[in-house]
Amino acid sequence: MHSLHPAVSALMRRAAAEIILPRFGQLKADQRHEKTPGDFVTIADHESEDLLTAGLLALLPDSRVLGEEAEAHDPGSIGEPGEGAVWTVDPLDGTNNFAAGHGPFAVMIGLAVNGVTEAGWILDPQSGRMCHAARGQGAFIDDTRVVAKTTGEPLPVAAISLKFIGPERRTDIRARADGRLHLTRIPFCAGEQYPRLVLGTNDVALFERTCPWDHVPGALFVSEAGGKVARPDGSDYRIDVPGTGLLGAASPELWGRAVGILFGA
Repeated sequence: MHSLHPAVSALMRRAAAEIILPRFGQLKADQRHEKTPGDFVTIADHESEDLLTAGLLALLPDSRVLGEEAEAHDPGSIGEPGEGAVWTVDPLDGTNNFAAGHGPFAVMIGLAVNGVTEAGWILDPQSGRMCHAARGQGAFIDDTRVVAKTTGEPLPVAAISLKFIGPERRTDIRARADGRLHLTRIPFCAGEQYPRLVLGTNDVALFERTCPWDHVPGALFVSEAGGKVARPDGSDYRIDVPGTGLLGAASPELWGRAVGILFGA
């Protein structure tokens, strides 16, 4: 599957250069709106997804595309995601950051075949950093193979997304983490949060909502770098198995430690 890397990478960089970056800090009032309260979508999201969808279908004519904005408009339109080759597309991850005129934000693409993730790409349009991985072939930043490293801090540094977690569970997580995890600010961009587990910035990441376009590429990237991403019960993340909760860590040992802290009896 990594034979697709040059073409997919070029397509993502084109979306960034032609659609996303020219509108960064330049959005007009009628070029952004709230899908739900506090959750923005912009003209750049829509135009980027259109470009990426057409390009990906041309690369694999028998594939289908599960795009964030298309799915929001017509849920379930592609049918069963666990059948055949399915691209997942987040045309502009971190839209709220982008709409507010600051980073981070990202373009993310994943490829799953019969529910199993085979390849993933995460582009940071501002720096040009491309994180990518293929199942069984390792993880790379641009052309350099990478291995996940921990922060080395006495308490694991944990970026926990609390936005979609109820108030009682939030209180419980904070209590469980007290003195055992160092809670840090999240970037509000999965396309940045996953690389931080590999780069030694964070040790642990916890997500509640696990939409495929947000997690397919990042989960594979961290796993192929030697970290671990799994459901809290230890099961693999698959696009054809619905559920909530996804825990990532810079190493399997840290994952085991974190799941015990956050979900243990």
